[in-house]
Amino acid sequence: MVYEFRVRGHLGEQWAEWFESATIALQDNGDTVLTCTVADQAALHGLLRRVRDLGMPLLSVVRVET
Repeated sequence: MVYEFRVRGHLGEQWAEWFESATIALQDNGDTVLTCTVADQAALHGLLRRVRDLGMPLLSVVRVET
């Protein structure tokens, strides 16, 4: 499953590995979209904890149909 996490603020590419090889896309409005492949619900919750640990506001989580 693929999920997109939108957070307020910009993250550098150096964070991609911390998010398990996520794709990081910086938006013109100042948001960052992280696109991650997630194996299961436990992995999804692990990524949500990492977003929380960043201290950046989480704006949305969307499952992307593939």
